[in-house]
Amino acid sequence: MRPYILQGHTRPLNQVSFTREGDFLITCGKDSNVNLWWADNGERAGTFNGHNGAVWTTDTTYDTSVLMTGAGDSTVRLWDITNGDELFKFQFHEPCRAVKFNVGDTMAAISTDPFMDSVSAIRLVKIADDSSEQSGEVLASMTGPRGRITRILWTDLNKTLISTSEDGCVRRWDVETGKMIQEEQVHKATIGDMQMSVGGTHIITASADQSAKILDSQTLQELKTFSSQVPINSAALSPTHDHVLIGGGQEASKVTTTSDKAGHFEARFFHKIYKDEFANVSGHFGPINTVAFTPDGTGFASGGEEGYVRLHHFDADYFTGGN
Repeated sequence: MRPYILQGHTRPLNQVSFTREGDFLITCGKDSNVNLWWADNGERAGTFNGHNGAVWTTDTTYDTSVLMTGAGDSTVRLWDITNGDELFKFQFHEPCRAVKFNVGDTMAAISTDPFMDSVSAIRLVKIADDSSEQSGEVLASMTGPRGRITRILWTDLNKTLISTSEDGCVRRWDVETGKMIQEEQVHKATIGDMQMSVGGTHIITASADQSAKILDSQTLQELKTFSSQVPINSAALSPTHDHVLIGGGQEASKVTTTSDKAGHFEARFFHKIYKDEFANVSGHFGPINTVAFTPDGTGFASGGEEGYVRLHHFDADYFTGGN
């Protein structure tokens, strides 16, 4: 399984994600760049230029026509994926982090970081069908978590939101009332990533406390825990197999040797039910910050602290190995 090495960033990666049909890979990082790549061969298809700070997360509409990006320059921007044009800019007073379209792409949830006298918040905005009619008005704000809100997911047909934050808590929010309706202390340290299963029945969280956990998306009950010797920065669920992919590694400043084995910089595969580690893929020479499966489960991508993206397509024995 020889990867494509994608070199489009000069600083650490923050997120890699595939579009719904799996045609494109979208990457963003601390260098303010957002890149679009063909998922089959790793060729760069485009770049979205305009942010002046680290771009933390991205999301696309269901039809892959509009890209949304959230960045440390206190803006969230909408882009035309077909030509790279900026369609609209939401301007805030605080750095922006997590962004997510709802089901139907009629609204978006945006998290803003604590800054000066402002606390962390989730803000809801309306997404117009025609970008020329787009408004920057915030429809509602939800506040309460301590520390930055790192990820947001829409659930229950847009009735609730699930968020993760630096305090290790997973929270559920009522979209209509704006109130927090559930709070669970899932991890002991920062939750850096949260991804939904393909059917929406469960989520997986990744934390600096050296664990990744699968939770029931309705009850937030812990179903499975996967442990590591080092912080876990990202975790993903295969859409086709009972497989879990995790990425992380010891902070580069704390690794005293030049060996990648010393820092545990591998992408590691576990069986979702039995929790056995059955494979790992090395190659990064720094911590893995973000991982994602392709929508059809035939490959995965990882983004590292060193600024490289590795795009893998599974060999035939992955599908015949009995896992």
